[in-house]
Order: sequence, then structure tokens, then C-alpha cells
Amino acid sequence: MTSYIIVSVISGILFGILDGLINANPIANKLYEVYKPIAKTSVNVLVGMIIDLAFGFILAALFLLVYPSLPGEVGLVKGVSFALMVWFFRVVMGVASQWMMFKVPLKALLYTLLAGLGEMLILGILYGLTLQPSK
Repeated sequence: MTSYIIVSVISGILFGILDGLINANPIANKLYEVYKPIAKTSVNVLVGMIIDLAFGFILAALFLLVYPSLPGEVGLVKGVSFALMVWFFRVVMGVASQWMMFKVPLKALLYTLLAGLGEMLILGILYGLTLQPSK
């Protein structure tokens, strides 16, 4: 239980840091100009960190829940498998919806796909290397 809590907090903090790096860099700012008319002018960092911490706890719990069903014999492979699954449900489906409903440049959608893949792989590898269900 202790490792679950520690890894969940670490992954929540990583979520916040990675989201900041992914969404607030010069490349993203240029690609995401399409969202400027509807984007908030400021972000509530405290609320964002609380949400990211909650995501960390939820994803770590889901990883432990599906661990036996993930392919692979070692945690690292299971972590990458989990990352790909979460990336599909969290990022790919969202990007596909945006592509169908909005006039978002293809470069912005591809950036979102690749950045989301990187983020999920980092978190999945963290889970795979540090978490295992108790026996």
C-alpha cells in the first residue's frame, strides 16, 4: 500500500510537470493557436495539481487492477502495454473526435498524439517498474 501511495503521488506530480511541458512550450503555443479564442487566459495551478494527483492515484489503481491481464511476464512490458491502452482511450479517441468535429490543423493533432504517447509511456514505465499487485 505504501508503494502504491508513493508511486501515485509521483505519477500525479509527473502528470502536472509533463502537461506543463507539453502544453506550454513554444511549439505547442504555435500549434495550439487554433484554441486561443476559447482558451482560458490563466490556469488555476492548485486545482490542476489536485486533478493531476487524482489522475495519478486512479491510473496507478487501474494498472494494479488490470496487471494480471496485461501481456508480458515482466513489469516493464506490462507498463508499456498499459501505457498504450491508456494512450488509446485518453488521447487517440480525443484526437479522432477533434479531427471529426473541429477545424484543427493536422500538425496540432499529430503533436497531441505524439506528446500524449510520450506522456503515457513515461507513466506506464513508472508503473511497470514500481508496482505489482500483492499476492
